[in-house]
Amino acid sequence: MLTTSDRGSQYCAYDYRVIQEQSGLKTSMSRKGHCYDNAPMESFWGTLKNESLSHYRFNNRDEAISVIREYIEIFYNRQRRHSRLGNISPAAFREKYHQIAA
Repeated sequence: MLTTSDRGSQYCAYDYRVIQEQSGLKTSMSRKGHCYDNAPMESFWGTLKNESLSHYRFNNRDEAISVIREYIEIFYNRQRRHSRLGNISPAAFREKYHQIAA
């Protein structure tokens, strides 16, 4: 799995990087002075917060993980229409791509 971030101090911190490495995660950081490198991920996090997380008050981490997983796997990827994909869901876009490629 790949994590993408800007060069914020929390993402460059030694302890954070060790935890990522121990978890088998790869790191991708935007280039210094190129704020638009990470724009798609920042947009996604804003969408997740506005469309889902702001409507909940979680009692524990497992509840948060469950809601985030459902939002991404069920709604965002399969139902939510994306203007950059021609107003279809990522799942529909992928299916269409594979049909064309076949």
